[in-house]
Amino acid sequence: MTATLEPGLTLDDEQPRTLGVFDHFALWGNLGVSLLGPAYAYYVLVPGTRQLSLVAAFTAVVVGSVLGTLPVAFAALAGARSGKPAMVLLRGLFGTRLSYLPTAFNLLQCLGWGIFEIVVIAQAAESLLPWHVRWLYVLIAGGLTTLMALRPLGMIRTLRRYALAAVVLSSIYFLVQFGRHPLPSLNHGSWSGFWIAVDGVLAVSISWVPLAADYTRHSRSGSGAFSGSLIGYSLTQIAYYTLGLLAFTTVVDGSTADNSTVFKAFIDVPFGWLPFAILVLRELDESFTNVYSTTVSVQNLRPLADRRVLAVGIGVIATLGGLVLHLGADYQNFLLLIGSIFVPLSAVFIVDYFLLGGGDRWNVSASAPARWLMLAPWLVGFVAYQLINPGSLGWWSRQWGRVDGWLHFTPASWMSASLLSFAVAALVTFPIGLVARRRFGELVAVPGS
Repeated sequence: MTATLEPGLTLDDEQPRTLGVFDHFALWGNLGVSLLGPAYAYYVLVPGTRQLSLVAAFTAVVVGSVLGTLPVAFAALAGARSGKPAMVLLRGLFGTRLSYLPTAFNLLQCLGWGIFEIVVIAQAAESLLPWHVRWLYVLIAGGLTTLMALRPLGMIRTLRRYALAAVVLSSIYFLVQFGRHPLPSLNHGSWSGFWIAVDGVLAVSISWVPLAADYTRHSRSGSGAFSGSLIGYSLTQIAYYTLGLLAFTTVVDGSTADNSTVFKAFIDVPFGWLPFAILVLRELDESFTNVYSTTVSVQNLRPLADRRVLAVGIGVIATLGGLVLHLGADYQNFLLLIGSIFVPLSAVFIVDYFLLGGGDRWNVSASAPARWLMLAPWLVGFVAYQLINPGSLGWWSRQWGRVDGWLHFTPASWMSASLLSFAVAALVTFPIGLVARRRFGELVAVPGS
């Protein structure tokens, strides 16, 4: 395999355009398949103090997955059109210096996701194998993740050729096995907390917005990047949350979000160890994409940094994080924080790039001027999200509760923090985006930048 089949080592190097629609479908279809989906379907089924009905929970999964993946698909399309990675694209929205702010948030979320994935791989391996040596599984998962991040496009081609078929067969097998058990009444339960459940599912999808262009910049066509990401990711995320819902309502004893209990349910079906082992190995594509995107995000700050050196360093940090951190109830708060940052950011980007004509004159050069006004709709959207759903982290939620009190605002049960913050940020972007363009002049794209 020649070097031209992999991304350039620095941001300034020429980047290959080798990915077709089936490559994107395989990549995003595999990314939608995650053991975190079944394990944390519990938070969809029980988003608050009351359990949703199975119909309500499944509806929340579908709504959250589709609406959350649409911004991902638009971000993927922008990456394919421009040939630039995600954080570099934000230079056109905020200016080069100001793009460092969302880059910092993205570094934190990518590293957090990388650690989460390494931990869940280790937990799954510990459930599957007779040797309870979690530290060893973390080291192995971290090492493989780092190696994969060194050859990202090669891994995408491998997913297309081999992994997707095995994953589809494994998924169908588990769906059939869980579906054979008697289901509870589909309408037994509540719709209370429905929008909280939607927000959690949507946040998982939306977390890929600031990563999508890192891969679709290598696309041969915009339509392939858009359709491959939208169809591939939404379908498989729906399938895997559905697997979790089936597990929690049929074979998992008691209501618990403990990973080992859910994983045991997969392993305990007839011959379940084999398809589950396939899913454990496939989980590595989640961790590798997060480590690789962390390296690409760093290159927005340091364009001449060698991505191989960065990948090794970040892989080591993620592995060390996996050794000391554990997943728990804070995972839901992590999702809500991600959503509150990246849902309104994606709205601002989509409106300015696609609807205000910014994509035709998007300045991603190192000298792109600061557009301070564009921070306003992002901030307004973030505040709207927190006013409706600040999560359950004690001091943080209490402070936002006080702000609600000052404003005499009481969130209604029908309010979705994600949808309303997206709408608010999008609406505010229209007038501010027009003013920003008149103030700073038309942004002229720099050829080859």
